[in-house]
Amino acid sequence: MILPFMAAFSARALARGALFFLCFTCVFVAAHDAQAIQSQPSFFGTREVKSTNLKPFKKWNGALARFSREMAIKKKTPCGATELNKCNYLKWMAFLKDLRGKPPLAQIKAVNSYMNRAPYITDMQNWGVQDYWETPNEFMARFGDCEDYAIAKYISLKFLGFKEDDLRVVALKDLNLKIGHAVLVVFFKGKTLVLDNQIRQVVQASTIHHYLPVFSINAKAWWRHIKP
Repeated sequence: MILPFMAAFSARALARGALFFLCFTCVFVAAHDAQAIQSQPSFFGTREVKSTNLKPFKKWNGALARFSREMAIKKKTPCGATELNKCNYLKWMAFLKDLRGKPPLAQIKAVNSYMNRAPYITDMQNWGVQDYWETPNEFMARFGDCEDYAIAKYISLKFLGFKEDDLRVVALKDLNLKIGHAVLVVFFKGKTLVLDNQIRQVVQASTIHHYLPVFSINAKAWWRHIKP
């Protein structure tokens, strides 16, 4: 069912507010483990401090671990089974297979467009909790909210051969709406590209001035972002 505009906006704002609270909680818990003494230039007008201690990010780690388990047993699951969403997985793999061999920028744009077609659903509606980070299989079966789009795009590009160092899921604050949000950032040929479920096209980070990142993360490390 499609919600009326104002009701959907309200629910979305609450969900993103919960995400933003979680972002700050993780950062303050893990900040003392940051390995870099000097912060380095980053995107959205911030500087960043890197750490390889991913233990505080339980929802991120949980999503990656669940996805690994899903991948391990997907071949044993009938296509009609909804728990592991094998039908959706096969459609997703076919989509990615069609992208192989195409120029990397075309792959980035196609993945962004493919995932952005999914309806936005809050975690409370989907899972009965304020904040739940989904695997791509869960996202394609039940849709999701901002970080779920970003995770699905992140894993899609990894399947296509993009390097871990070039991909980051970014938890941030939308300064216009005063709510938490999440996007995927891709470093590509000297540019910082943003894949955002709120923006139809892939855009450069330098064109967005109302995002304040709190942390960014991939499977190898995380970065605390500081506004100069």
